[in-house]
Amino acid sequence: MPKKIAVLMGSISDLDTIRPAISLLGELGIPYEAHVYSAHRTPAEAAIFSKQARANGFGVIIAAAGMAAHLAGAIAAQTTLPVIGLPVKGPHFDGLDALLSTVQMPQGIPVATVAVNGAYNAAMLAAQILAVEDAALAQKLAKLREQMANGVLAKDAQLQTLLNV
Repeated sequence: MPKKIAVLMGSISDLDTIRPAISLLGELGIPYEAHVYSAHRTPAEAAIFSKQARANGFGVIIAAAGMAAHLAGAIAAQTTLPVIGLPVKGPHFDGLDALLSTVQMPQGIPVATVAVNGAYNAAMLAAQILAVEDAALAQKLAKLREQMANGVLAKDAQLQTLLNV
């Protein structure tokens, strides 16, 4: 059975930010579950989820949070699965607070971190991690990369036409 990806968010208000990740996982046919857990308001529930994640069929966890953004670290402290932190832009500091809280982890508890509001890349990285052992998923990713390259080349051709080169 293919591994699932957990998509965790610190608040339901993070849903709009996380949607590109959910869309990409759906496009790639990767099973996922999405949940709201708070590192501060539901620490016991977040810890239980993390401790049971591997046994429940997950291969990677994406944890999105803003401001103090401790969710990814709290999750990573409870599992040896790869955790991808997704800092979410909050009302202050343009998301820098969330970025620094997510990326500055102590030795031995790593969290891979993507850009502020970088949900698409969080899902792409999670898919690439699963693709290490899933050849069919690796092929889907290669095809997606080819489509991206073709899109850029088409835009270049459009530019050359506009410039009459």
